[in-house]
Amino acid sequence: MSGSPGPAIPNPARAGCFRFLNCSYDVQSGIARLSYAFDDGPELVEQITFPHAPWPPEASRQASFRRALEILHLVAGVSYYKAGMNRRIEVSDLRSLDGLHHFLTELYVRGLAEFGYVNKVDVEARIKFPDEQALPDPRAQPAHELILPERALVAMGGGKDSLVGLDIMQRAGVSVMPVCVGGSELIRRTVKEAGLPLIAIGRSLAPELSQMNLAGALNGHVPVTAINSAILLCASILYGFRFIVFANERSADEATLVTEDGNEVNHQYSKSSDFEEGFRHVIADQVSPDIEYFSILRPCSELEIVRQFSGMKRFHEVYSSCNRNFHLDGPRLDDRWCGDCPKCRFAALSLAVFMSPEQVRAIQGVDLLDDPGQLEGFRALCGLGRDKPFECVGEAGESRAALAALASMDPWKEHAVVTALLPDLQAVSVPDLDSLLQPAGRHFIPQAILSASDLLSRAD
Repeated sequence: MSGSPGPAIPNPARAGCFRFLNCSYDVQSGIARLSYAFDDGPELVEQITFPHAPWPPEASRQASFRRALEILHLVAGVSYYKAGMNRRIEVSDLRSLDGLHHFLTELYVRGLAEFGYVNKVDVEARIKFPDEQALPDPRAQPAHELILPERALVAMGGGKDSLVGLDIMQRAGVSVMPVCVGGSELIRRTVKEAGLPLIAIGRSLAPELSQMNLAGALNGHVPVTAINSAILLCASILYGFRFIVFANERSADEATLVTEDGNEVNHQYSKSSDFEEGFRHVIADQVSPDIEYFSILRPCSELEIVRQFSGMKRFHEVYSSCNRNFHLDGPRLDDRWCGDCPKCRFAALSLAVFMSPEQVRAIQGVDLLDDPGQLEGFRALCGLGRDKPFECVGEAGESRAALAALASMDPWKEHAVVTALLPDLQAVSVPDLDSLLQPAGRHFIPQAILSASDLLSRAD
């Protein structure tokens, strides 16, 4: 005899309040629990699994981990908050907000800017964390000095960026450990090709979230890199790594679009140098000044990263930059490229600058630059009368520079997309390709690692 069905899942958009309940960590199983709720509705529990994670014996590391877990709880809540975009936010442990009010407001407002634009929601008007004046007395010692091994957790995503970043860290002589969030077979395969082990951290969203989507919850883009950064902060303390390394390039700073009101909407906000700087301050002030969080590719353009990756031939047949077949459990190994999305188009355009049509076709399985049906997609990448797509692709200027370069290269100059769009380039600014390949802009790479690598050698 079957049991009676559980209570209906409410539509979170009708709730008056989003609530951060609590977070906990079981040292035996390595599982962290992050719980949330809308009004007095069901508890929404997300689980993060740190496989084979040792519990640190030092009291300072234990305290730092607990603080990092509180930060993760607050950051990861964005995946649930966006389902209702409620005007009231409650935090059960108000003390956990100490020193984080500005950072969290910035993350939620700018990290959900695309979400708000697509769903026609005024994000900034809705996000109100409890006022700092209402918080209890601040913690006596919010950050701790830690002695961590001089080695690096390197975030892997299955694409070219993380592989180039991993290579640079190895060339700098740093002991590295690839790490990913989720069970991606594609990432496992690329890391195996690199001859390295992999820490695969599990992340299980509250199952009620998908039911809420069916009940009318708001849905869309969230700043996933921010969540993964907070997860790796916890991991660095548990496993003992001083460096947390991502592979976010300077192109991530470009706004995807600017609204009529003049507000920037950046699909890649949580990959930007602004987020990186803000999270570094949080780590130093709230967790430990001895943990270094940075992007090893920050001085590089997308085209420079592709230039470096073009010589890493052993990875050409196993990597993918396509997101259409990517899920929380990772991309499939078959059909690594969908052949009809902004990521596939930008990969084709940038790879073509450094490879032959046969080589690009061997990677993607198609020749997108010779397909007239892809014309409007490439037009958007170049910002030719179209908004840049909401995807992690290079700057519009990079796409224009790549297209202009192909127009003078045999046999690319005869390809349908190149010949069709070349006249449109005459009416817009086209950056110099060689200047785009030079490192530039601010970064937060520790000087010792920068000096030991050849990352900035092209600027010498």
